[in-house]
Amino acid sequence: MWQTLLIPADLYCERTGPGLWAEPGNALTNLAFIAAGLWGVREVRRCEAGTFAAVLAWWVVAIGIGSTIFHTFATRGTIWADILPIAGFTLAYTLFNLRRFLGMEWGKAMVVLVVFHAVAGAISFAVPDWLRLASNGTTSYLPPFLALAFFGIWVTASGNRAGWYNLAGSAIFVVSAFCRMIDPMVCASFPLGTHFLWHILNGLMLGVLLAAVARFGGAERQ
Repeated sequence: MWQTLLIPADLYCERTGPGLWAEPGNALTNLAFIAAGLWGVREVRRCEAGTFAAVLAWWVVAIGIGSTIFHTFATRGTIWADILPIAGFTLAYTLFNLRRFLGMEWGKAMVVLVVFHAVAGAISFAVPDWLRLASNGTTSYLPPFLALAFFGIWVTASGNRAGWYNLAGSAIFVVSAFCRMIDPMVCASFPLGTHFLWHILNGLMLGVLLAAVARFGGAERQ
């Protein structure tokens, strides 16, 4: 099993070998996540948005660190340093929407969280293999996109301006997902690939979400 975790992973156009510094563009652009997270920490403190908000901001920093680990030590094991922080943030930000933006009490919020992500996960799982391959695996990010769009509409309808930030984030996410999807298609003409744009745009998207967290998520309604 341990040997399996050490098998090199070559998933992106820029990487042409198993070396530590074989993806400099993809590795360095993870600074977008770290910068967004540290900016979010400052904004959360300035707006006195509380501990939950601060945790989300530091979580974005962790996303950048985890992704950097994967894009330098690219193996089947280190890919989890990339995947798990993103999955965790998606769940935590959903809960933040339910508690802080929609004012739900804990019990109802947890039920909605579980039901929504069970449905979103089922939709992602049901994507046919040909589409998953054609999208370079980008369809696996359907749950966070659906969460941004769904809760963006819900929060906006509730009268909370934070919903517009979610919707802006979902629009940015569409563009970043397109950049991730076409990465293997452009290798012949552009060896650097386009995955680095996925990092930069998602850093921007997470910065937008942290702006909503800091400005509109400072106190629970219930």
